[in-house]
Amino acid sequence: MPSFDVVSEVDMHEVNNAIDQANREVNTRFDFKGVEVKFELTDQEAILISAEAEFQVRQMVEILRSKVIKRGVDVKALREGDVEIVGQKASMIAKIQQGIEPELARKIVKMVKEKKMKVQVAIQGDKLRVTGKKRDDLQAVIAFLKDSSLGIPLQYVNFRD
Repeated sequence: MPSFDVVSEVDMHEVNNAIDQANREVNTRFDFKGVEVKFELTDQEAILISAEAEFQVRQMVEILRSKVIKRGVDVKALREGDVEIVGQKASMIAKIQQGIEPELARKIVKMVKEKKMKVQVAIQGDKLRVTGKKRDDLQAVIAFLKDSSLGIPLQYVNFRD
């Protein structure tokens, strides 16, 4: 039976390149001269953005977004936290969305079932497996998921006939 997987993955190498480019731009910009600012990949799931003031952190987020877009990574994968001010430092943690969360996976399964499409959707960890008898049914599911705004970037991989 034809099948494909619905995943939400981010190319961490491209994210790392975007962070390097953003650090270089921040270090050369005039409005950040003499200010200690940096982007740092803490673990493989979050980016620490630190500066001396809240408005600088906000500017840095915009720089990071532009670099991530240029590297071909969907901006929806970044989950920005609140700006925290501790002493003379302001910081923000932007989490990188990897995988489909269980509650969102259940929502997607429910949406596909409500559409009464002739496919089966199974949750397999942080991805979904969609199987059906016809290739056209699977393509209809892909088109439906692309049209629905779920808030995370989805990729469709392992399409098998």
